[in-house]
Amino acid sequence: MLASARGARARKIRFDSLPGTNEAPATTAATANTPAERGGLSPRIAEYLKTATLPSPCLVVDVDLVARNYDDLATALPEAQVFYAVKANPADQILSRLAGRGSSFDTASIGEIDMCLRLGVDPARISFGNTIKKQRDIAAAHARGVSLFAFDSEEELRKLADAAPGARVFCRILVDSEGAEWPLSRKFGCERPMAEDLLVQARDLGLVPWGVSFHVGSQQTRHDQFDVAIGQAGEVFRNVAAHDIDLQMINVGGGFPSRYHSDVPKISDYAGAIRNAIRRHFPGRTLDIIVEPGRYIVGDAGVIQAEVVLVSHKGGNDPRRWVYLDIGKFHGLIETMDEAIRYRILTSHDGSEAAPVVLAGPTCDSADILYEKADYRLPTALKAGDRVLILSTGAYTTTYSSIAFNGLPPLASVCI
Repeated sequence: MLASARGARARKIRFDSLPGTNEAPATTAATANTPAERGGLSPRIAEYLKTATLPSPCLVVDVDLVARNYDDLATALPEAQVFYAVKANPADQILSRLAGRGSSFDTASIGEIDMCLRLGVDPARISFGNTIKKQRDIAAAHARGVSLFAFDSEEELRKLADAAPGARVFCRILVDSEGAEWPLSRKFGCERPMAEDLLVQARDLGLVPWGVSFHVGSQQTRHDQFDVAIGQAGEVFRNVAAHDIDLQMINVGGGFPSRYHSDVPKISDYAGAIRNAIRRHFPGRTLDIIVEPGRYIVGDAGVIQAEVVLVSHKGGNDPRRWVYLDIGKFHGLIETMDEAIRYRILTSHDGSEAAPVVLAGPTCDSADILYEKADYRLPTALKAGDRVLILSTGAYTTTYSSIAFNGLPPLASVCI
C-alpha cells in the first residue's frame, strides 16, 4: 500500500457495520474485490478504514478500481487512445498505474506536464489540452517534447505558432452540453465556422492542423449528445478539406459519468454511441480518436471520510436539522455548487430512523452549504464526532481543495 496523508486530528476509523466491510482486502488483479454496485464502497477501502489512522477529512482512493475503470473503457472503445485528464486527480500512484497500463495524459498546465514527465511518461503521450495558455508555458512544453496542443482562438493560435513551431494543433468547437450535471459550455471552444477559418490559418502559420475536439459536459448522462457533436466535427473536416487540409484526429473529450445519486448508463453504451456516430459521420475514414476521461476513471474509486462537527436546529417553521461536516465547498466539494453533483453518504447509523437535513461545511462563509434544496435524509441518531463516508469522491476533490481557507489544511489524500 502507498499512503501519504497530511493534515491534523488523526483518528482511527471503524465502519464495521457498513456494507462491504466484511470482505478481505484485495490481493489480486484490479477486477477483484469490486463494490457490489457501481459507485459503492470499495471492499479494499472498507477493510483499510477498519484499522487506518487518518486525518479528517481524508480522501481514500482504491487504485485497483482506477485501473479497472481504465481497462473497462479501453476494452469498450479499443479504437480510441485514452488521454487521462490529470486535473481530475493527479496523485502519483494514479498517474503511475495508468501510465503502466498504456494511458496517455491530457494536461492543463506546465505543472501537470511536469508531473507526468517526472514519472517517466513519454512527452509524445502528453497533450496540452487547455485552450488558455501563457506563451512561455507553450514554449516550455514544446521544449520538453510535447507536440500536441489545443486552441480555440486566433490569439492562442498565434502564440502556438511563435512558441511551438511545427506542432500539431486541434481546435475545440462549441457544442451543446444538455444532459450534463456539470456543464462546460461557453468558456471553451468556438463556433464551427470560426474553427474552420482558424484551422486554415494554422496551416498558413506553419503549424500542423491535426483535428477537432469538443466536450459534451462533465457527468454527461445522455450518450446521444456525442452523435450531435461528432456530426459537427464531421462538417469541419469536410469544409477544411476544400482548402487542402486533411485532418486526422477527432478528440471526443470526456463526460463519462461516475455514479452519484442515481444510476448512469454503462461505459459500453457511451462507447457504442461514439463508435456508431463516427461510422455515420465519417464513412470510410480512418481516424485517430482521442478520449479524455477524468471523472469516470477516478470518481467511483474514491471515498472521503469526514466527521460531523455539529448538529443543530434553527427554530422557526423549518424542522430540519443542520448537519455541519468538517469538509465543505472550500475543501474539495465545490461541485456541490448549485447542488449539481449530489454525493451519496454513508453513516454508522444507517438503517435507523432518518429525517431531512441541511448539509453544510465548517467555514465562516455562508456559501459553504452543500445541500439545502435536495431532499437529503440522515439518521436522527447522528451526532457530533460521528464519522461519515462520502462516496464517489475520487475526482475533482483534492484538486479543488483550498490551501488554508479559515486556516484549515487542504484535503488529505491516501492511495491504496
